[in-house]
Amino acid sequence: MKKHVAAIDLGTTGVRLVIFDREAKEIASAYRELPLSFPRPGWVEQDPRLMVRLTLEVAQEALARAGLSPHDIAALGITNQRETTVVWDRVTGEPLHLVIVWQDRRTAPRCEGLRRAHGDLIRERSGLPPDPYFSATKLEWLLENVPGLRERAEAGEVAFGTVDSWLLFALCGVHATDPTNASRTMLFDIRRLAWDEELLDLFSVPRGILPEVRPSLSGFGVTVADLLGAEIPVTGVLGDQQAALFGQGALERGGAKVTWGTGAFLLLNTGNEVPESSHGLLSTVAYATEGRVAYALEGSIFVAGAAIQWLRDLGLVSAAEETEELARSLRGNDGVYFVPALVGLGAPHWDPYARGAILGLTRGTTRAHLARAALEAIAYGTHDLVRAMEADAGFSLSELRVDGGAARNGFLCQFQADILGIPVVRPAVLETTALGATLAAGVSAGVWDLSDIPGLVRVERRFVPRMPPAEREQLLRSWEAALKRAMGWVKEVS
Repeated sequence: MKKHVAAIDLGTTGVRLVIFDREAKEIASAYRELPLSFPRPGWVEQDPRLMVRLTLEVAQEALARAGLSPHDIAALGITNQRETTVVWDRVTGEPLHLVIVWQDRRTAPRCEGLRRAHGDLIRERSGLPPDPYFSATKLEWLLENVPGLRERAEAGEVAFGTVDSWLLFALCGVHATDPTNASRTMLFDIRRLAWDEELLDLFSVPRGILPEVRPSLSGFGVTVADLLGAEIPVTGVLGDQQAALFGQGALERGGAKVTWGTGAFLLLNTGNEVPESSHGLLSTVAYATEGRVAYALEGSIFVAGAAIQWLRDLGLVSAAEETEELARSLRGNDGVYFVPALVGLGAPHWDPYARGAILGLTRGTTRAHLARAALEAIAYGTHDLVRAMEADAGFSLSELRVDGGAARNGFLCQFQADILGIPVVRPAVLETTALGATLAAGVSAGVWDLSDIPGLVRVERRFVPRMPPAEREQLLRSWEAALKRAMGWVKEVS
């Protein structure tokens, strides 16, 4: 049996291919940056052709570094930036417009009207609130604004998809997606696991342009030999945050992970129950096999690692790694709190009028206090999200798995465990997105069984709570007080 499985990880700012062995240990990888363009304020686009070209480049480079042939790869997984929208000619494969990226806000006015008129319907069917973040209004905009596109779509000449669909078409010649990506379009009924006719009518989307939805762990096709040098089966597709959940081994109800990147994404596996949120969280599909579907609650923090980047940009730290030593140089925070609402607050507070605030400053405040306050703020924000999720789910977490760049910071991981009162688990592989797609593809291809996955996810360290409860409660009360002073700031001063 072939001994290696690989994954394409096409994110917002770059594309990576990672090769793993049968013990799920990384053998080799390669990476290329993927540029973004901003043609107008609030618009974010990318070149779909470049996505494919860079994917082929990193595949060739990673194989060369591993000393492997494409014929040595048993299966290939795909994970991707979600919600990003692509349209192309279904015969020639030529893109019909630049990619509209998930960050794009051009459809914000349309979404305001949808919230008032159809918000309940959209959330009930799709699990999502009307927002430019998701694919439906992006696709609607393309159909209305690209000359001739609607006519061609209604004639069956156009294909639509998220980035996974675009890669599958480019590499394998198939038009397909999986439920984790379909559930981010605002066109998909997450209970029936099917495109919703009423939502399609609402956005005037011809059904014929939609991809076939297949289980996340299933056969999607084989790569064209001329592109990658062999016909490699593509047997796993997951959106990036769901892939990270899978790569953490959180496959059962109650499993949760937070990815600390520029922002923070927290997903909680709710099993076979479709979760409903009263805290503004999203309901989404975690993964699907041929006979099983798991759901998740999802919440996002707008600013996590970006708070550290902001301190770096101000010259207060030279690198993110410096913050751990600075934070540990203090016995406590000395009453200094940083509310990093630099672009407002996301879940569970949802306050677009909040702004960043640093409170508790004295003449004795140093850059160490600011570094510590920024790290603590990530943990406080994650705490608030966890508590909201527990309230929605009706059960408490027994542990929280962490990944992403900021998870390298030992002070942050320990403080998170202290402030939550549960263990924080850091895996040996922090890039769990590619690992998750690899494991999904390997299970589908028969390299592993689903029951093998928890054993393949190696733990590097468990951070156990050690803070006295009284101290924890005092810190949280002070954080809440700081939050109140930052919230609604724009309204107060305008």
